[in-house]
Amino acid sequence: MVRHPRASRIFAIGAICGLAALTAGCGPESLPIVFPDGPVALGERDILFRAFLIMMIVVLPVFWMAFWFSWRYRAKAKRRYEPNWDSRVIDAITWAVPFVIWASLAVHVWIYTHEYDPYLALDPKDSQLEVQVVAQDWKWLFIYPEQGVASVNELAFPAGTPLTLRITSDTVMNAFYVPALSGQIYAMAGMQSQLNLIADEPGSYRGRNTQYSGDGFADQHFEAVAMTEDDFNAWVETAKADGKALDAAAYEELAKPSSKVPVTYYSSVEPDLYQSIIQKYDSGMAAMTRAGMAAEEQASGGE
Repeated sequence: MVRHPRASRIFAIGAICGLAALTAGCGPESLPIVFPDGPVALGERDILFRAFLIMMIVVLPVFWMAFWFSWRYRAKAKRRYEPNWDSRVIDAITWAVPFVIWASLAVHVWIYTHEYDPYLALDPKDSQLEVQVVAQDWKWLFIYPEQGVASVNELAFPAGTPLTLRITSDTVMNAFYVPALSGQIYAMAGMQSQLNLIADEPGSYRGRNTQYSGDGFADQHFEAVAMTEDDFNAWVETAKADGKALDAAAYEELAKPSSKVPVTYYSSVEPDLYQSIIQKYDSGMAAMTRAGMAAEEQASGGE
């Protein structure tokens, strides 16, 4: 085979330049998982990094040996072929090292998975801001029960204050995710999941649905805005002054499938709206369960 060193060098240089151009625009804003702004996301990033470093104990030697063996036993090296050669030391290493790595990963993941349990309050002694989150087609509704307001596609909260999110869905399964502040958790109809997070300082963070949910999935994102306490109080007053009432009729209209919905505020929320959204699916599931049990009893009685 005829080799062309000059062409190979040009190709390598071009590939490096292309990769550099593609990554030139990457920064903290475009890599929120690597550069998080909250202790929860920071802890989860560290878990990922530590697990990656542990796995490199296996990966790096394997790649090194792949190149070393290729060079050592190349055609021109004239190395002696020894198919019956063995080594108890190497056998012990190849069995012991993976076991140690497996045990290390198991202990590591077990400890920190429980430490960053999404249902676990960040600091029970501090006051928590509760927000009820409803996934819809294809938008997010945020209800503030203590403040009596709601918003669409904007999650506002004070920086430095622990935030408790109670999450459900009024449609198919969605996944709530703000990479810079927390991990991902699913939103399912008739059920409630929970997520606790906190932002270290004021800022705006992109959140989105990461579970495919239909036509408007690509545009189902929102802004999580951490602000000062005074700014948050002003935000609540703005919602009360400029918003409209979120009663049953308004919610029914909002729940209709729509995408690219602008930020919308509601000055008041119908009492127990969030619970009614969950219960309308829960009652249906209960009815289906009873019908299924009755069918099973009838079938067993007929045998």
